[in-house]
Amino acid sequence: MYYPVINRSYARCGPSLLGTVGSNPVIHLSSNVTEGMRIFLVEDTHDVGEAIVEHFARIGHVVDWETDGEAAAATLDEVSYDLIILDVMLPGRSGFSILQRLRAAGGTTPVLMLTARSEVEDRVSALDIGADDYLVKPFDFRELEARARALLRRRHGEATNLLECGDICIDRSARAVRVGQREVHLTRREVTLLEILASRPGRVFSKEELLDQVFGFDEEAPSFNAVELYIGRLRKKLQGANAQIVTVRGFGYQMVPHGAP
Repeated sequence: MYYPVINRSYARCGPSLLGTVGSNPVIHLSSNVTEGMRIFLVEDTHDVGEAIVEHFARIGHVVDWETDGEAAAATLDEVSYDLIILDVMLPGRSGFSILQRLRAAGGTTPVLMLTARSEVEDRVSALDIGADDYLVKPFDFRELEARARALLRRRHGEATNLLECGDICIDRSARAVRVGQREVHLTRREVTLLEILASRPGRVFSKEELLDQVFGFDEEAPSFNAVELYIGRLRKKLQGANAQIVTVRGFGYQMVPHGAP
């Protein structure tokens, strides 16, 4: 299925869905549940942008969407993302220019370029200046999502969608979790937090980091106390696992496999 045309007014993005980076507004759309990647979409065609945002939000990812090239470049100076989906033809500054600027500044975030132009020269140019992948419009959302997952696996040196920590196994494609042979039913936000913690065993994540990765620029994101609530729920559901979520007082939380030093 190719991306649909969504006949809705862009103005429906109300004030509660707006965040700012410096003086630049950033449109943030997400579903009521979020998980996995924090994505920066730079796309000035509203129907296409809305369709991409809705697709990734529906499967749980946080998406910050910008339509202007200059504003997008300013955002990338201040905010880090797991993935950037970047259109080539943009007002203010082209996608190629944004990409060159990002790589010149040492940015290593994976970049997936989108364009309606299918010439080989365009694809070669994008890859030569630092794009990680290239997708020509119109595209199938299954391919877009698969390419996004592949870029993240490549970034973390992984060859599979499975993430394991102790006997906890997370299928990042199916968004399913098992402890040993037992299936564990988690909400999407719980899967998000577990994936973040399990991806870096032993690494301490602050409450601020966890909220930021789950909610992005959403002004209605809960307080730090909500993190404690989600962590508490995860601990109960993961009882008996060979890895546990440990509180590091004054700093945050870490996932520690049993037997780890």
